[in-house]
Amino acid sequence: MLDFVLSALTPLNLFLAIVSVVAGVVIGAIPGLTATMAIAVLTPFTFTMAPEAALITLAGIYMGAIYGGCFAAILVNTPGTPSSIATTFDGFPMAKRGQGQLAVNIATLASVFGGVFSVIVLLLLSPPLARVALAFGPPEYFWLAVLGLALVASLSEGQLLKGLLGACLGLLVAFVGSAVIGGDMRFTFDQPALVGGVNVVVALIGLFCIPVVLDLITRRDHHLHVPEEPASAREELGAAVGILASQKVNLVRSASIGTLVGALPAAGGAIGSLLAYSEARRNARNPEDYGKGEPGGIVASEAANNGTVGGGFIPTLVLGIPGTPPDAIILGALMVHGVRIGPNLFAEHGDIVYTFIFGLLIATILMLPVGLLVGRYAFRLIANIQKTALIPGILLMTILGTYAIHASFADVLMMLSLGFVAWVLTKAGFAIAPIVLGVVLGPIAEQGFVQSWLIGNAAGNIPAVFFGRPISIGIIVLIVLGLLWPVYLSFKKRKPNTSRSVSNAAL
Repeated sequence: MLDFVLSALTPLNLFLAIVSVVAGVVIGAIPGLTATMAIAVLTPFTFTMAPEAALITLAGIYMGAIYGGCFAAILVNTPGTPSSIATTFDGFPMAKRGQGQLAVNIATLASVFGGVFSVIVLLLLSPPLARVALAFGPPEYFWLAVLGLALVASLSEGQLLKGLLGACLGLLVAFVGSAVIGGDMRFTFDQPALVGGVNVVVALIGLFCIPVVLDLITRRDHHLHVPEEPASAREELGAAVGILASQKVNLVRSASIGTLVGALPAAGGAIGSLLAYSEARRNARNPEDYGKGEPGGIVASEAANNGTVGGGFIPTLVLGIPGTPPDAIILGALMVHGVRIGPNLFAEHGDIVYTFIFGLLIATILMLPVGLLVGRYAFRLIANIQKTALIPGILLMTILGTYAIHASFADVLMMLSLGFVAWVLTKAGFAIAPIVLGVVLGPIAEQGFVQSWLIGNAAGNIPAVFFGRPISIGIIVLIVLGLLWPVYLSFKKRKPNTSRSVSNAAL
């Protein structure tokens, strides 16, 4: 193992790791420029490199981009990548009250921990976790998506009806265009631009970013609170370390959830971070603080979404089944370099694979100094810039990022339209989070449901397919618990008041 570590620590590999992490952070911070896009564009440039160097470069960009999404999520309430959706829930409220630097530091430390945790799991537990991933079929993916949609109950505390309506609206947006299976056209209104549906990233940019821009235009106060006496970098870092120490159970649990979800093909960081956020809120002493600037929400989201990176490589390297779209591109790069994927990968190409894993570990650790340095100046820049410069800059960035996805002006119009609708809905008391859940999880739920129905119909026993598999039963139990938990919390809050009222009446 020492030889592989030394191979990953060569000057060239270290240089490539630093450059790729910085590039990934910058790309991830720009809404619309996803990790998948960055890896796809840069992969051809790695074909002339040695296999180890090429893989370290691509993995550094991947890890950096997933982490970089937290900057836009915290500072402008727009997830730079879909994996940073849950980071907006508490990150932006912290930034608005002048704790943006602290929020960025928390996100950086949690991201590094989640990434390191997942890489260590990749190194030690790849084969058994790969077998777990193989046990997931269409029914399990359907119930996993339903579990994610059940988060509406916890994300809409006090406004469950509006939360459910928002989730249904998100599902309607997700179902626009051709069906995932069968190709039936839905809600296209004879418009060619809608045949391909609404891209998830386009929807996220519109739903999150445009309402922020419109709020900046309509409100006179400053967009972010700037402390009169800002804390030093050492004080902010010390405070962040203290928060993570107090959230150690949340940190390990969230990294574990992210790694496990990442090992499931096609699940992705968005589901992992949302599930981790829900668990953090459910187990918190003060769950009502979540969504209002609770650091534990950032810890959960960032530890989980970077945990999916190492987790996603488990089925990719062991089974040749990509866990996420970026993993699929890296899998293609492996094949171009002549690396045969499969159960014998670690035996036949151990020098390449282990060097790559240790290089990924080094790139993850390098995110710590890079993130702390970039975050320090990013918050000051965004906080001190005038609205007259900030608003056009955000609009330009969102329009360019949206257009770059498919080079389509129709995507830009769709993004602006969804953003305006979202802004109107927020004024009516609706939350954006349930809508986003519907958009992200709708296609996964639809595909899992239709495939399971077809399998059950062919076998002549549809209920057995949905309710007769052990993993499905376990997920259904979690769904029931997730739906009943908010009811239990509200009953628990009312009980002391009821007891007090009875005591007062007796007196």
